[in-house]
Amino acid sequence: MRKQDVQRAAVRLFARKGFAATGIRELGTAAGINSATLYHYAGGGKEELLVTIMRTCLDELLRAGRAAVASTDDPARQLGALIASHVGISAVNPLTAQVTDQEMRSLSPENRRSLVALRDDYESLFGAVLERGVRTGAFHVTDVHLARLAILEMCNGVAHWFRPDGRSSVADVQARFVEFGCRVAGAVPGHEPRALPPPIRLDIEPADTDREEATA
Repeated sequence: MRKQDVQRAAVRLFARKGFAATGIRELGTAAGINSATLYHYAGGGKEELLVTIMRTCLDELLRAGRAAVASTDDPARQLGALIASHVGISAVNPLTAQVTDQEMRSLSPENRRSLVALRDDYESLFGAVLERGVRTGAFHVTDVHLARLAILEMCNGVAHWFRPDGRSSVADVQARFVEFGCRVAGAVPGHEPRALPPPIRLDIEPADTDREEATA
């Protein structure tokens, strides 16, 4: 559990202050251990913690995304399931999602290549579904690349403003974003996922997320 404490402290500080502005001693203090003990759990220092955070998030996105695509042959339902799973993960793991989205630039070249490849594998799921939908006539999109970017940016934004005590539940936001995403793709209404994937809270996400952005 001590390793999880260190990872959660890193998630919180990286999201709040940024990777570059977070010191190793500050990480130790936040985790309740000294710097020497911290290196026992993160021998590679701050970047090892950052890589663990980002890989954990991307692995879960990719796992959930593949499950979404495998759940049906209907491109519109596949897209809806992809959107719903991404929104769910972002809503219940907001700090982890923010760090993963914002700190790719902070990685060393080797780590960046590895994690960019993982991110590309995930984002390619959206591109492949959109392309298949265009070929089959399920979608009406003039630029698949831009449509993919628009949908992903919309989903990524959830991590910055969603509140569990806001006016909309996770399921509400998932359902509305499925609707919005299908409109971006020009899908015919009525092909939403039959069941919304339940959001999964990652072990590294702090239990008491404190944010100041607007409530939805």
